[in-house]
Amino acid sequence: MDRFPPASMADLVDVPCRYDLAESTSPPLLLGELLTPAVRERLDNLPIGYGTTPGDAELRTLVAKDLAVDPDQVLLTAGGIGAMFLLALVTVEAGDHAVVATPCFPPARAVLESLRAEVTPVPLSFDAGYRLDVDAVLAAVRPRTRLVSLASPQNPSGVRMAAADLADLVAGLASAAPDAVVLVDETYRDAAYDGAVPPSAAALGPRVVTCSSLSKAYGAAGLRVGWLTATSADLYERLRRAKFNTLISGSGVDEALAVLVLQQRARVLGERQAVLRAGLSTLESWVATQPLVSLLPPDAGALCCLRLDPSVSTSRFYSTLSSLDTRVAPGSWFYESDRVFRVGFGHLPPDLFAAGLDRLGSALTLGR
Repeated sequence: MDRFPPASMADLVDVPCRYDLAESTSPPLLLGELLTPAVRERLDNLPIGYGTTPGDAELRTLVAKDLAVDPDQVLLTAGGIGAMFLLALVTVEAGDHAVVATPCFPPARAVLESLRAEVTPVPLSFDAGYRLDVDAVLAAVRPRTRLVSLASPQNPSGVRMAAADLADLVAGLASAAPDAVVLVDETYRDAAYDGAVPPSAAALGPRVVTCSSLSKAYGAAGLRVGWLTATSADLYERLRRAKFNTLISGSGVDEALAVLVLQQRARVLGERQAVLRAGLSTLESWVATQPLVSLLPPDAGALCCLRLDPSVSTSRFYSTLSSLDTRVAPGSWFYESDRVFRVGFGHLPPDLFAAGLDRLGSALTLGR
């Protein structure tokens, strides 16, 4: 039984590309930025043994303070994807129903399908700015719906959900699907261009679970440290037991380094916010010269969605990009039309990003 079908998105980590406009991370954090002499001495004396299942207490305290929850309501995970997997594992069984707003991060749906859940996608619209359609989500749920999966900011568009829409959805689910848990993926939340990070959804109620990580906004994907929040004590305990039985604990070394990242949160995010603002500005200026593509402005994150003009052949566009050693993330990765594609503007250095946009322009012209 093949639980996980081939995933083209794996190319991002498995297939090198010189002009990789598909990647959606902020500039990578360098290990040397964290390793001061005092830190090196601390790491020299760090026991390399098992950690606890909830995760490092100091790290959970740092996360909890930012999210306005208690440290005992934070469970550390192997990246945000680990949080998604644990939540699916404890809430959904074969034959149960789940709802996923699309376009979405592919594993958000693939993990549910691997568990043989019945998944109803709720397609959001590029023309409507990928804004959350509360009525459409509520129309899709059933009394036996166990999980509703959302993201804010969304991947691939970087569009945030309005706080009022999320509150309305949670209130509506209380009667329409009282056993449903709402997952809000907040992985890009900290990557605000102006530093004004909105409040987390973590404290919105016991049926709301959030997840995030250091991968995207902080540029520290290699640490493989993420977290989820659960303000329901019963749900938290079920998640903790699931983590123990699948992972036991996280890496104590990774978690120790993650503490250092969050202790320097203002610096780490501030430096990346400046890069993201500059990258987005470069992209917007480029789009203004390109009549064959339109841009949906993002609210946060190192990513956004563009859409091809109807006169452009999608097959010629993507084949031309490949011949130019250039990559974007096609919409089909995210359960969207390939006429839409994701561009990341925080991963490449400015010179390579500009060169990648030049090649993207060539593919647009040759794709007609």
